[in-house]
Amino acid sequence: MDARTETDVAHVAAAIGDPSRAKVLLALAGGGALPASALAAEAGVSNSTISGHLARLLDARLLTVELDGRHRYYRLATTDVARALEQLALIARPLPVRSLNADTRAKALLRARLCYDHLAGRLGVAVMSALQEREILAAERTGSGGGSPDADADADAGAGGTGAGSLDVAYVLTPHGRQELAAFGVETDRLPRRRASVRYCVDWAEQRHHLAGALGAALTARLFDLEWLRHGKYRRVVHLTDAGREGLATTFGVRGDQVE
Repeated sequence: MDARTETDVAHVAAAIGDPSRAKVLLALAGGGALPASALAAEAGVSNSTISGHLARLLDARLLTVELDGRHRYYRLATTDVARALEQLALIARPLPVRSLNADTRAKALLRARLCYDHLAGRLGVAVMSALQEREILAAERTGSGGGSPDADADADAGAGGTGAGSLDVAYVLTPHGRQELAAFGVETDRLPRRRASVRYCVDWAEQRHHLAGALGAALTARLFDLEWLRHGKYRRVVHLTDAGREGLATTFGVRGDQVE
């Protein structure tokens, strides 16, 4: 077998496996860039210690670093890193909640959060469901279970397993959906070609799909532009505004009881 077809999973797993480095990655899972000092605070380590952790994550190609004058800012290397973290969370044990602040943050993450650049949590799942009910997206069964959610990264559809023993599914944007989204302010023919337009993640909290890919990012950006979403006090957490609650109900049929 050609050695270039092998992947060093152990190297990446070891980089993620340290608790401090895992906290760094999760702090960046909302798609932003942070300096080393902020990541040290997130990980609960000193500024001198964080440099070694960041070097390890850079070596594993999980992070990239950007220079701004004398300052360095770190972000996840690709959207695939965020997706990998989301998938790992599906099989991970929940962290114990030992304080009121931790409990508040955990509940907020479950309700609505960013998965890199797209909406996740109960709100993200509710929007995904509404897009199907409105026939903006159509689900197509593609085969037997066991497939990867990233089975065809270059296709204009997201494919992947929904769980053990389930069928693979691909979501496609319908002609009606293109018209509806254009009226909403999302021009689907202008989505970036460097990534798949329609993909999904299996939401670790809901065990259901939320919309990812270029369309998921564009739709989430539009919700922020309309001020239907706002960032919360905790990293990755977002909140649905009153205008957003009314707007999502009117535009896509998302009910309030689906996101509480």
